[in-house]
Amino acid sequence: MVRIIIFAALISVALMIYTLIECARSEAHQVRSLPKPAWFAVIFFLPLIGAALWFTLGRPLSAEASAAQTSKAPDDDEDFLRQLEVWRRQQQRDAELTKREEELKRREAEKSKDQSADKPAKENKDHKNKSDGNGTATPDS
Repeated sequence: MVRIIIFAALISVALMIYTLIECARSEAHQVRSLPKPAWFAVIFFLPLIGAALWFTLGRPLSAEASAAQTSKAPDDDEDFLRQLEVWRRQQQRDAELTKREEELKRREAEKSKDQSADKPAKENKDHKNKSDGNGTATPDS
């Protein structure tokens, strides 16, 4: 029984020392919940409970977890920039397509206008060639 108590005391002291060292090495602005001196007191006066509280509530987040929690500026996010470039290219293609469609409609309108303007002139010319006004037909040249 005494051996178990001594072993538990050694584990408790080792855990307390490890936790104090980790608390001392962490940046003050990254420590959560309490200031660093308060964490030293909690860890020292409540060795097992203080260590457990430090690991759950006070320990700075790992680089991966803190990166996930902190928001990035849009210009730092490569996925956002890639998506923005795709969106920009799509907008440019749509604008070019719209411009080409308008140009095509304009050309078709001009062509139909030219054809409608040429058609009456041809009909009048054809009509004059076919009759000379006396009711007699003249040959087409």
